[in-house]
Amino acid sequence: MDGPLLVAYASSHGSTREVAEAICTPLQEAGLRAHLRPAMDVHDLDGYDAVVLGAPLYMGRWHRHAHAFLRRNHRELAGRPLAVFALGPLHDDEKEWSDARAQLDAAVARHGVEAQVVEVFGGRVDPSQLHFPFSKMPAGDARDWDAIAAWGEALPERLGLRELPVLV
Repeated sequence: MDGPLLVAYASSHGSTREVAEAICTPLQEAGLRAHLRPAMDVHDLDGYDAVVLGAPLYMGRWHRHAHAFLRRNHRELAGRPLAVFALGPLHDDEKEWSDARAQLDAAVARHGVEAQVVEVFGGRVDPSQLHFPFSKMPAGDARDWDAIAAWGEALPERLGLRELPVLV
């Protein structure tokens, strides 16, 4: 495959968009034609060879725009490599991370699609962007930028996309 790759994201406050950008950049630097777009703006997958979809988990639910994306495109996704990610956990708590992964797996399975690559990253809370009572939450950012970049760099191989020459 050497066609474009879609990196679609759902984001209410910008955190997931930032992560999607950090995933898209190494793909582009590796020579792939990776297009970054909000999930709500993607109505078909014509011309894309593979898809990466990311969205936050809010209170145990994956963002509604990610669900709408999968609902609209589930037939087209059957013939394309798919990677999904979610942002969620704010603490270094094993149960919080395993619960987030189970929630993401259930959200994807609900649409009858199969993702070849699935990952959960830490989330971010900025109380100044939230309404009461969530505006009273403590601020936190558990995003691991090194892990996010490494995941993005590994996607071409993990999705079975064409091998690119190594530039020295």
